[in-house]
Amino acid sequence: MQNNLLIQSDNITGLNYLLNNGFKGRIDLVYIDPPYATGGNFTITNGRATTISNSRNGDIAYTDTLKGNDFIEYLRKRLILISELLSEKGSIYLHIDYKIGHYVKVMMDEVFGAENFRNDITRIKCNPKNFDRIGYGNIKDLILLYTKTQHPIWNEPRKKYSEKDLENLFPKKDKQGRRYTTVPIHAPGETENGKSNQPFKGMLPPAGRHWRTDVETLEQWDSKGLIEWSSKGNPRKINYADEREGMRVQDIWEFKDPQYPDYPTEKNAEMLDLIVKTSSKENSIVLDCFCGSGTTLKSAQTNNRNWIGIDQSDLAIQVTKQKINDIGIDLFAQKTDYDFLNLENTLNGYQTNNYLLEKI
Repeated sequence: MQNNLLIQSDNITGLNYLLNNGFKGRIDLVYIDPPYATGGNFTITNGRATTISNSRNGDIAYTDTLKGNDFIEYLRKRLILISELLSEKGSIYLHIDYKIGHYVKVMMDEVFGAENFRNDITRIKCNPKNFDRIGYGNIKDLILLYTKTQHPIWNEPRKKYSEKDLENLFPKKDKQGRRYTTVPIHAPGETENGKSNQPFKGMLPPAGRHWRTDVETLEQWDSKGLIEWSSKGNPRKINYADEREGMRVQDIWEFKDPQYPDYPTEKNAEMLDLIVKTSSKENSIVLDCFCGSGTTLKSAQTNNRNWIGIDQSDLAIQVTKQKINDIGIDLFAQKTDYDFLNLENTLNGYQTNNYLLEKI
């Protein structure tokens, strides 16, 4: 297991450092939350971060002044380097504002291939607002998910059923009070010679359909009481709620950000846990080259992944170190070991030999 790595530098410099030091094709997961082309500055005042741009008070955490084509090209340069760092089973989640996100998607289609686009995830970020504006209230941003190839790491995410979900999805109860629903045992499409077109209890599948499985399995289900017969003699498969892992996660997420963040635009920790658990495995390397407050790195650490964070801001590095170091305060958590690399001098965006490596 390699040491985790926190790099202070412009991320072009940091990404080139990784490419030149053995990380090409080794990163399984990238999550980035870059600037949103808002045209302003984000600050921290007396330890409290502002969540809106153009604040006139406090220390500048980061500047977000690039717009339009300049912003798209800024991202493109970094994404090309990220694509080289991604492993063949790698994925990238890019978190972006709805105003610029559709332009970013077109560019990402070029960099990663339109065939590797997986999701445009809508993320509900806050409670409804009542600001006066021409247009509907905005409570969302978006996350673009791409994979390096057609065979990425994917640990199917599930969420627990709510009571309302159980009532809606499993409306029936058996004699023991177990909730269940029923589904057809046939599916569209005919087979002529396969095992899914043979008689079951003396009946054939309806015209134009076939059994969902072979007749031997249907007989086993029936003997175990897992087929419900209607009053008209139609069979349906019984699915019990307590045997299901939960609902498949859909592409609309509700993960609201901290009300009082340590760093501007700090993201929801549970959302990062979901991303890390779904698209990486233990000992995978997780990269966030706009690491901000370090939420991605903390999620990787607590889920037994390796991590690399890059940020240029002194304030971001300070907040990230504090967040990572605080993991070890828990009596049940191990102290987090990582290297801090300060790439002090850059030349035309490339690393020079002047840097400081500090063991933490």
